[in-house]
Amino acid sequence: MPQKIDLEQLCADKGLRITEQRRVIARVLSESEDHPDVELLHQRASAIDPKISIATVYRTVRLFEEAGILDRHDFGDGRARYEAAPEAHHDHLIDVETGKVIEFVDPELEALQRTIAERLGYRLVDHRMELYGVRLSRDS
Repeated sequence: MPQKIDLEQLCADKGLRITEQRRVIARVLSESEDHPDVELLHQRASAIDPKISIATVYRTVRLFEEAGILDRHDFGDGRARYEAAPEAHHDHLIDVETGKVIEFVDPELEALQRTIAERLGYRLVDHRMELYGVRLSRDS
């Protein structure tokens, strides 16, 4: 599992003005174990500060994304989902029945992706992998 990222510190490092509401949103994102969408993020942030509007969450998410400290994902469920931009690369496995997102790192898979790119005449500079699956039955 990738290491927790302190979005508040990243905001400071990037020179972003950090209002109290942005601080709450950054903290909620930093502490998230999942990949929340804006509505879930608003629900969690407004539990801390009831004055935070959904519009503030949308604006803050866009600001963080433009600053490169937040990654936006579309896991095929029609909702933009977010996570702190990771320092180390990882991939995602999405359970299509529950929507659960599992982060993983596989060195063999990373090496295979580089090999494929090289075989096709490229040097891999970045990639994003999302696997979609259903849980195998435990009794089979």
